Amino acid sequence: MSKKRGRKRSFGELSEGSELSLTPDPDNLLGRRIQHTWREKGSMTTWKGTVLERLTVNTSLYMVKYDGFDCVYGIELFKDSRVSNLQVLSEKVVNNKIKIPPGAEELVGRAVEHLFEKEDGEKNEWRGMVLSRAPIMTHWYYITYEKDPVLYMYQLWDDYKDGDLRVLPESENKHLLPADRKPGEEPESLVGKQVEYVTDNGVKRTGLVIYQVPAKPTVYYIKYDDDVHIHVYDLVKTT
Repeated sequence: MSKKRGRKRSFGELSEGSELSLTPDPDNLLGRRIQHTWREKGSMTTWKGTVLERLTVNTSLYMVKYDGFDCVYGIELFKDSRVSNLQVLSEKVVNNKIKIPPGAEELVGRAVEHLFEKEDGEKNEWRGMVLSRAPIMTHWYYITYEKDPVLYMYQLWDDYKDGDLRVLPESENKHLLPADRKPGEEPESLVGKQVEYVTDNGVKRTGLVIYQVPAKPTVYYIKYDDDVHIHVYDLVKTT
């Protein structure tokens, strides 16, 4: 059973004996293991992870899965002043092959109920939607949740096999999934559009629509200017 580690930032240490390239190439980071220092609010931590994607809508923005944490982060590795000492590691990306259980249902585009174990051993159910297979680490899946709509990443077949991931029938998932397109209907893509959002406290946030989910074309990823998390919204419903 997975333990949900939420949105905490990584503070992974450099593996003993790892070799570094001190001059990382912006055009040669996909699929590479990296490490860098992160400075925020007077403190410094070390982040270590795998570069999954470089966004075409903003080529300075990379999507990174940091070790030991479940969220996928969007960071301008070469522009963000909080990033320093960026290094490319020689170690290879671990992408263990997962055996899909016999008779298992397709997960992409499906609403699911995912059971997690808290630190105190209590079990907690999270309902969400499987968005796609992850790039680079292709035995992992991108997923988002109803009560925390940011981009997460898990090896879902392990939990499916153990009975901790359940694909929801249509009668239970109508409020989770966006409506499918009508035949011949091709909604205009919102990728590249600037967005504004006002919080319950009256704070205005601005951001950029960075990706459209192929399995559910009304669902988009948004990167807010003040946040390293990737937010997931059904913009057709929202608007």
